[in-house]
Amino acid sequence: MPGQLTAELVRKSRFPDEPLTVAFAGTIARALESNRRPLIRGLPEDRFQRLMRTCFPGISLQNGVASEPAAGSDEFDDLLHLLRENAARLDEAAEWLAYCIASASMAESHLWQDMGLPNRRALSHLFLEYFPALSAGNTRNMKWKKFLYRKLCERAGVPLCRAPRCADCIDYDRCFGPEDEGPESQALRAA
Repeated sequence: MPGQLTAELVRKSRFPDEPLTVAFAGTIARALESNRRPLIRGLPEDRFQRLMRTCFPGISLQNGVASEPAAGSDEFDDLLHLLRENAARLDEAAEWLAYCIASASMAESHLWQDMGLPNRRALSHLFLEYFPALSAGNTRNMKWKKFLYRKLCERAGVPLCRAPRCADCIDYDRCFGPEDEGPESQALRAA
């Protein structure tokens, strides 16, 4: 069952009640479930081991190396840079979170789901605490992955919408519509 590994990591963590712990556990668990390496992309092994010792003592995992070389055409590095430059403070926890968010952003689902979080509110709370400038910039409560990519497009001078305004765009619901919480969200809340 998806989410079970996340719940197990959280249960064995040093800080099981911390939203940050759930984000780390969820990102790692989703990568393990997908058989994806590294578990947290871009994070050097020594820093990954520090995260494990700090948050998940007694759990032995290796971050690993990519089974296939990165294509170089994705936005991982740009996202990581955007997150790091918008961190409230660039301490170890914010660094780890930036790597987790950038890694999870390369996956297919909503960002909160790709991070194994119980719901979008949990992700919004992490943005508010660790990346307040980005949080403040998301004035219309846009879905986080779309918002981050929009910020990258703005930097690159790429047009964002097919219509003159978001409200008139045919893709409005894709960016601003509600995100359903699946069974894994409910399971995590129960854990």
